[in-house]
This record gives sequence, C-alpha cells and structure tokens, in this order.
Amino acid sequence: MYIDDGKPVAALFDRTLRNLREIACTNHFTVPRFYEMLLPHLQRDAALREMFFRRLNLIFYAAAGLGQRFWDQLREVAVAECGEELLIMTGMGATETAPFLLCTGPRGAFAGMIGLPVPGVELKLVPVGEKIEGRVRGPNMTPGYLGEPALSRNAFDTEGFYCTGDAMSFVNASDPDQGLVFEGRLAEDFKLSSGTWVSVGPLRARILAQGAGLVQDVVIAAPDRPYAAALIFPNVSLCREIAGSPDLTPAAALGHPDVRARFASVIDTLAAQNTGTSTFVARAIVLDEPPSSAAREITDKGSINMKAVLQHRCALVDELYETTPSPRVILARR
Repeated sequence: MYIDDGKPVAALFDRTLRNLREIACTNHFTVPRFYEMLLPHLQRDAALREMFFRRLNLIFYAAAGLGQRFWDQLREVAVAECGEELLIMTGMGATETAPFLLCTGPRGAFAGMIGLPVPGVELKLVPVGEKIEGRVRGPNMTPGYLGEPALSRNAFDTEGFYCTGDAMSFVNASDPDQGLVFEGRLAEDFKLSSGTWVSVGPLRARILAQGAGLVQDVVIAAPDRPYAAALIFPNVSLCREIAGSPDLTPAAALGHPDVRARFASVIDTLAAQNTGTSTFVARAIVLDEPPSSAAREITDKGSINMKAVLQHRCALVDELYETTPSPRVILARR
C-alpha cells in the first residue's frame, strides 16, 4: 500500500503527480477532487497516462460526490488508454460507522449513486419532511460520543438506528437491488420566505450537470429569502480556455464576455426547465477566489463546507438579494 504525501490542492499536487509517475497502482482510492485535478494531466501527458493505467483494475472515490461530467471524462480516458472500461466504485459512510456503510459493488455505478448496505449493516429509510433519511444499524456503529450523553441519545432513533442526516432514494423504486442515490444532507435544506422548501442537493446536482465542467462547485443561498440564488466556484482553467488566453487572472477570465455568457446560459437554461421558485436559482455570482481552507470553506477531503462559505461570504449573499443587482450578479432569464 502506498500513501500519497501530496494533496489535491494547488500547492501540493505537483508532489502527487511526481508520485504517480513512479508507482503504477492496481487499485486507486481517493477523493473526487483528486480526479478533477488529475484529468487535465492525464489527457495531455501520455507518459503519465500510461503509468497511471498500466496495472489499474479499480478506481474508487468517496468522501464527496464526483460530477457526472468528470465521471464520463475519467471513463473515456481509461477506455482510450486500456482498451476496456475500468470498474469505478464509490460508497458512503461516516466516522460514526467506522466508516464503511454502503457501496456500489462490482456492478458499477454512476455519479450520485451510493449503492447498497455492506454485509452486516441494516438500512432503514424514514420520511423526514419531503425527503427520505437513511438510518443504519450494525456492529460497526459507534455506541455514542464520549462525555456527551445527550448528543449520543439524539444520534439514534428508538430502534437503535443511527440517524445519518443524509437523504437518499432508490435508483429504481420497483427494483431496490439496483441501489440508492444520494439526495443531499437534510440540514442543508431551507425554506424560502414563501414557506417553500429548497432541496439543496438535487438543485446543486442540476447546476453542476448543466454547467458541464464549467461549474466546479456551487453553494445555494439562502433561508427566508424570496428566491434561491447561488455562489458559483468556476473551473478557472476552462474559463481561460473559453476566453482564449491561459495567462488571464481569474477575475479577468470571468469578466470576459464569452465566459460570462456561458454562465448566463447555464442559469437561463435551468430557469426555463424548472418552474417552481425552489427548483432553479434566480441569481448567481461567479467567484474569482477559490474556497478558503483558512475559513474552512473546503474540507481536507476536498468537499465544500456550504455553511462556512455562506458565513464567510455573507456580504456576497446580501449582494445577491439587493433590489438593484450589481454588475457581477447574473440574472436568470425565463
């Protein structure tokens, strides 16, 4: 087993690339952000691509979701290099489940799929508001939190199932054996001022899918407002490519008319396809600063901490809802 001493962040990824040029793995386990950063290098560097896929049998990611566009690109590169499709697997778990819980298994998967309970784990699906929460019981569950009896009691339901706080649904309700898909965290959802619930997970997924690689990540705002809005973290490399210059600063690339038009098209298309106020974002700001690790906007696993982003960038959230929007706010046209 080899543990990479790099990290999927700009300052340390060169170390990861150096390690991958030296070691041909049989199975590769990492977080989605790694594959998002690795893909451009695999696409343009034949030597790295040959070494990475030379002995590879399994690609496994966890800790966050991998967008379908990145999933498809990873599959295409693998097929082109290996002449066959490699198995891509994922799963779901938590610290409290030590940490394995669900897995997609050898039948393969797609973006958003989390699979079925692993042997020995029971899964119960419980309606919570408009969503379904996954609750679990098994020998790998924690008995509670040290020195926190009240927190420990609240973590389990009356039948002893651990309440994950994760929403999920069947891939196919008539065939549960096909597995489950992740529908977001229950705590992320919020109500608009109209009382309408915004299901953040599915809304984020629609924006990422429509963004087709242009949108790196997105945070949905905000409770008790008249409509949903978004703070978008862009794929700066792709923005520079659209702008026609690899040397532009992020702000300059995002300000290019062609780039801005592409983001506007993403927001407009979603607005046209979805009629309810909770199913699209009426306004958006594309951010020229990446997630801040110092402000805990991004976790060590590479996933976005949405609560931290909304707190750290509260002035931008207010800007989204100004009566007279600023020039950088993108308005959805329907």
